Amino acid sequence: MKKIHVFIQIVALILVTSCKKEAKDIVDPITEAEKAVKVKLALAPKSDSNVKGNIVFRQEGGKVEMTAMLEGLTPGEHAIHIHEKADCSSADGKSSGGHWNPTNKPHGKWGDTAGFHKGDIGNFTADEKGFAVVNKTTDQWCIGCGDANKDILGKAIIVHEGIDDFTSQPSGAAGSRVSCGGIIK
Repeated sequence: MKKIHVFIQIVALILVTSCKKEAKDIVDPITEAEKAVKVKLALAPKSDSNVKGNIVFRQEGGKVEMTAMLEGLTPGEHAIHIHEKADCSSADGKSSGGHWNPTNKPHGKWGDTAGFHKGDIGNFTADEKGFAVVNKTTDQWCIGCGDANKDILGKAIIVHEGIDDFTSQPSGAAGSRVSCGGIIK
């Protein structure tokens, strides 16, 4: 009787072990590209301004959503762009380079058929207390996908003192860089 009991325990152990192995081998139906990716960054004041803020980039389902919460702005319109390098080390923010323009298009308004930089986010309005929220969703960006024409990692967000006129080349004549933050993981 003892032999049968031991035999049953061994068979049970083998069955449990084989089931665990099969469970590990199950492939997750969600591909890497479909999983949500998020990057958070802080914006630091530049050019002797008080402009700071936080930005979250979230990628899901092939689209990137940007939400920026800014403070310390002068009331009114300002420009916001993605620049070439996640380097905010200079006092004026110019260490971030020019607008991110991987497709070598002329500067312009986002979606304009004449062309625009992938970094040409556009203008936004700060309220009377200097606060602003900026939202953008696009399938023209990705976070860490490795596509040089879409990947925003390693770039910087720049908030400008003035507005983007959407015509001046190569940057829209938006004035001083008043805040900078690197898009890094």
